[in-house]
Amino acid sequence: MISVAVVGLGWWGRNVVGLLSGSERIRPVLGVDVDPAGRDWARSRGLDVAGDLQEALDDPRVDAVVLCSPHRFHSAQIVAAAGAGKHVFCEKPFCTTTAEADAAIAAVEAAGVRLGIGHERRFEPAVVELQELCRSGALGTPLVFEGNFSQDKFLALPPDNWRLSSTEAPVGPLSATGIHLVDLAISVFGEPSEVWARLATRATSFQNGDTLSVTLGFPDGATASITAVLTTPFIGRICVLGSRGWMEIRDRSHPENPTGWDVTTQYRDEAPSTRFVPPSPAVLDNLERFAAAVEGTAEYPVSAADIRANVRAFEAITRSALSGAVEKL
Repeated sequence: MISVAVVGLGWWGRNVVGLLSGSERIRPVLGVDVDPAGRDWARSRGLDVAGDLQEALDDPRVDAVVLCSPHRFHSAQIVAAAGAGKHVFCEKPFCTTTAEADAAIAAVEAAGVRLGIGHERRFEPAVVELQELCRSGALGTPLVFEGNFSQDKFLALPPDNWRLSSTEAPVGPLSATGIHLVDLAISVFGEPSEVWARLATRATSFQNGDTLSVTLGFPDGATASITAVLTTPFIGRICVLGSRGWMEIRDRSHPENPTGWDVTTQYRDEAPSTRFVPPSPAVLDNLERFAAAVEGTAEYPVSAADIRANVRAFEAITRSALSGAVEKL
């Protein structure tokens, strides 16, 4: 079992601590937050607490850090953690610029520590199956990726929350949910070559938008079409259209508390087939796969190249959302 410090004890950091309480592979021993309320919450869960990252890096009990902090801090925190010899699991988005990502990845590689990323949708059983169908050629040539991940959780946030800030999170629906779909498109098609994005605030007062549509173009002619909305009640859908067939995954509930997926596949000259895939704790599976990589018993399935490609896409989508133009990566 590896011991970790969870850095940032807001909504998601607390969710991570709760999930890890039942793990037999990875356990939180320290909660890190600049906010006294976050530290008080961690104490109530039996954790030791710290007010800054350095305390965690100096703690010999800590094998790795799990970063649930605002994304503008990620690069510097990853560099510091790697320099202290700590493995790093970072929540999405990994970084907001390619320069930040390059600095973070270089530090991890120089230190020889393991790197994980909070793209837990890759660990959902139906998504694992979809990726295998694409790799094996069962769907023919994958042509188009379609995805929607919308939720209304942010309506409960106070207006000054960093997740609604045009400076802290300039394209809110992207960093909240859309980035997961960008990652899945990359897992199917590789790194995109150009993007076009449209961001609007249509139904809220969010500073950083509530409605996002993105088109990703890939060098071989494949396309991904992604939408993310922060006022629509939860809906999640992923579909890959191939030259011989297609597969669609519909979430029954928010991935935070999964209740399973309805999966439909259809191949040429066959009737469509729909089945239910039972729920699976993808967030915990991701963290435990990271722990296995730290222990050296399994490879971590998201490569540094894919992490970097996601950041490059994130940066280009942000530019396009502000410029209204097609942006090259």
